[in-house]
Amino acid sequence: MVRVKLWGSLSDFADGKEVVEVEASNFKQLLDRLGETYPGLKPQFERGVSLAVDGTIYREAWFTPISDENEVVLIPYMTGG
Repeated sequence: MVRVKLWGSLSDFADGKEVVEVEASNFKQLLDRLGETYPGLKPQFERGVSLAVDGTIYREAWFTPISDENEVVLIPYMTGG
């Protein structure tokens, strides 16, 4: 199981949990499974999220590998200007 830190407002859509666990081996699986478990996250994912793996941030890198040995953080896209 991969431990995922939900950054910022994302935790509000996962029953207030800041850290969740999910069985996934890449970014797409992670989003799919989290969306099934926490349906409130789906609209957030559609707006866009970035994935940080061990401090490196990826955007729309669907097949970026992840494992239970990585530090994984989901970050909502920043907007404004």
